[in-house]
Amino acid sequence: MISQMIAQHITQKQANSVNVGFQNGGIFIMNQLPKLKIGVVAVSRDCFPESLSVTRRQALMKAYREAYGEEEIYECPVCIVESELHMLQALEDLKEADCNALVVYLGNFGPEIAETMLAEKFEGPKMFIGAAEETGNNLIQGRGDAYCGMLNASYNLKLRGVKAYIPDYPIGTAKECAQMIYEFRPIARAVLGLRDLKIISFGPRPMNFLACNAPIQQLYHLGVEIEENSELDLFEAFHKHQGDKRIPEIVREMEEELGQGNKKPDILPKLAQYELTLKDWINEHKGSRSYVAVAGKCWPAFQTQFGFVPCYVNSRLTSQGIPVSCEVDIYGALSEFIGTVVSEDIVTLLDINNNVPADMYQEDIAGKFPYTHQDTFMGFHCGNTAASKLSFCEMRHQLIMARSLPQEVTQGTLEGDILPGDITFYRIQSTADGRLRAYIAQGEVLPVASRSFGAIGVFAIQEMGRFYRHVLIEKNFPHHGAVAFGNYGKALFEVFRYIGVPVEEIGYNQPAGVRYPTENPWKE
Repeated sequence: MISQMIAQHITQKQANSVNVGFQNGGIFIMNQLPKLKIGVVAVSRDCFPESLSVTRRQALMKAYREAYGEEEIYECPVCIVESELHMLQALEDLKEADCNALVVYLGNFGPEIAETMLAEKFEGPKMFIGAAEETGNNLIQGRGDAYCGMLNASYNLKLRGVKAYIPDYPIGTAKECAQMIYEFRPIARAVLGLRDLKIISFGPRPMNFLACNAPIQQLYHLGVEIEENSELDLFEAFHKHQGDKRIPEIVREMEEELGQGNKKPDILPKLAQYELTLKDWINEHKGSRSYVAVAGKCWPAFQTQFGFVPCYVNSRLTSQGIPVSCEVDIYGALSEFIGTVVSEDIVTLLDINNNVPADMYQEDIAGKFPYTHQDTFMGFHCGNTAASKLSFCEMRHQLIMARSLPQEVTQGTLEGDILPGDITFYRIQSTADGRLRAYIAQGEVLPVASRSFGAIGVFAIQEMGRFYRHVLIEKNFPHHGAVAFGNYGKALFEVFRYIGVPVEEIGYNQPAGVRYPTENPWKE
């Protein structure tokens, strides 16, 4: 029956996932996404024809606008940068045009000093690309040598200590370079977002959850601000919202969102009161920052004092573009925010939780999907996943907590099977000794009934068993992983590299036949 429900809902849910659920309580997810204005500056070496850079820039802009529109792109018309003085003119023009991201385009070999000085002085994320030669019939006056110029540009960027995104193959035709710029967008958004992000946390990590505890110094290196509060402060603020006149409207929104899944209507006023408490706290404490993520407390004393669990409210805020992590997982909240900005969609945070039982694998997966038993696992959390990312949902009590507490104080969790489809499982983390580390693995949620409780799904990732052992365990990652709904591994990898995660510290699921450094070569 549940499998039929999944099949019936998948098409509608996938169609609606980007739009439905993004407006709750007057907040739109786009308010949490940086607005891009990418300035394209063409550069030219003075011993090469400037006309190459001019005409190639014009062709590039035409190709981009035809393919992707012109809302986020700006063509710097002041000059072709050949000297330091030209660089200053271009910099001023970019500033007047409110550009917050930069593409340095080598129409020919390029001036390695002026072009890298431009990148050094420009404060936003930057990218370097170059023009391919256009025809074998014009390799005398029409040859630009940007293929060579990119080498000098990269060398000088390193000398200046300037970070810049350089695509895998950064030389291309106008159409190819336009696509490179388009793929730069989520990377630029993430870099801008992190520099304007505040993470607000409440309380220390719960006892026996050392895995969620990590040094915060790296947050400052990323440009992220952190505000750590006591859950007692939150408790006080919650009581001040008792009888808030806005509560009935939030309750109506919850009733509409839950529909037939509204199995605990009596708890909704308290949940609405808590939601308003968090939103008001965010508005009053965001300070100089534009974007906020929350690392929330949810146990062990939360239930008995507040009288409910916060899972459903966490899911609602996340669906509104304000990621909320469970168990005061600060780097989980950071990971969620990055995924939200990159995917421009709702994300979730799940435990990499339990294996799929052998009998369930044989009945529902073997022979139907191209995965071994060890490729599969179940991703779960109590009920923090947005309703629009569930195939079906019901408001219930939190079963694990109710094993040791009165059931009436564990109401407020949103349960249902996670919507089938492509996913990216990922996380950024600070190690115990303060180094950045990350992982990325693409896979899917299978259209298989979970047969279990919570917000949960049956996940499949190629070579997950080896990835689990030689990345997740070997590199000491915690049990929480962020989930983006779609394949975003390429963009996430470039974001992590740009913001300073060493490439060797970005783990991924190695394909069969490619051995991990810690993998025993004689394991058979």
